[in-house]
Order: sequence, then C-alpha cells, then structure tokens
Amino acid sequence: MKIVLFGATGNIGKVILDEALARGHQVTAVVRDPTRVASTHASLSVVTGDVGHPESYAQVLRGADAAIASLNDHADPANVPKQAGLLLGALTEAGVPRFAWVGGAGSLEVSPGVRVIDDPHFPDAWKPSANAQIAALDVFRASDAKVDWTYISPAAELAPGERTGAYRLGDDRLLVDAEGHSRISIADFAIGVLDRIERGDAPKKRVTFAY
Repeated sequence: MKIVLFGATGNIGKVILDEALARGHQVTAVVRDPTRVASTHASLSVVTGDVGHPESYAQVLRGADAAIASLNDHADPANVPKQAGLLLGALTEAGVPRFAWVGGAGSLEVSPGVRVIDDPHFPDAWKPSANAQIAALDVFRASDAKVDWTYISPAAELAPGERTGAYRLGDDRLLVDAEGHSRISIADFAIGVLDRIERGDAPKKRVTFAY
C-alpha cells in the first residue's frame, strides 16, 4: 500500500513508520523538519509539510491508499482537533480511502458514562492533551468526510516495550487485564494500527488496543 504518515518523528509515529516499512508498504512521511526522520529505507520518501497548511502536502496525498496521523501539540493542544478537521478535508479532497488517527485514552469508558479522564486521580498535567483528543474524537464523529477514518485509542499505559505481536481489540471501553491493568507496548500498538489500515475493518469507528 501507499501510505502517507503524519507525525513520523514522534515516539509513536517513528515506531508506526518502521512497522509500515517492515511490512513492505511505500511510505511518505510528511514532517516539518526532515532531518529528524531517523529511518532510511528504499520505500520511504520524506516530504516537508505542515498539517496546518494542507497545500504543503496535498500533492503527496494523490494516489495514496491510506494515511496515518500520530500528532500532538503540547504547546497548544487546541490545535489537535483543528488538525483532525484539516486532514479529514484534505484526504477527502484527494480521494484517500482510509485514515487512522492515533488518539488518546482519556475518552475511553471505565463504566457506563464514566471516562478515564473523569477519574479524580487523572493527572491535571495530562488534561489539556486529553481534552484535545476528546475534541478530536468529536470532530471525527460529526464529520461527513468521505474517508473511512478509524480513531485509535491506546491502553491507559503506552510505553516502549517488547514487540509480541499480541493484543486485544476493543471499542469504547478501556481494556484491562486480569490484574486490572491497561497497558500495551508502543511496538504492539503500531501493529494494531497497521492491521486496521491493511484490513479496513473499523471504518468510522473508535477502537482501542491492550493486552
């Protein structure tokens, strides 16, 4: 597949990039600073672009089979839902059929009507980014864009770790293991992201992965 990746220099995005290349996909990474892309591969192209300016990457979307975005803006979290809207519009305009967005875990339910972010122990420092991703999910759900988007929430704990190839797939509920922990390695999360892109089995839905 021809995949356009936004956010390839982030902690999650660079692992998604390597997973996509390892599977034999042709990847175009759209980044603001190409020197920060550590990977080199015959199937990788790096293009300078800014998500906030669709004209900077509109051309590379033409003919793509899918796009993936792993974005965050700690300096101004309000940019995140704006980026979601801009990408949905640009992908629709270019005719890209599939889109995976790496979202947050804060909107996952721990019980009916109660979200992860509603826990009184949820760190205040995380709330701006979590609320931005919640707003992005609202953008997706309200959109009539003609692209099969999938909003992907990680487990509560997403960290570097072993690539086991195993994960459970859920929807709007936080997945926990037998001990009550919700976790997944970034490597296995990346596997889940590429699985959704390849299979196209979660169109216009939110999904989550955990062990």
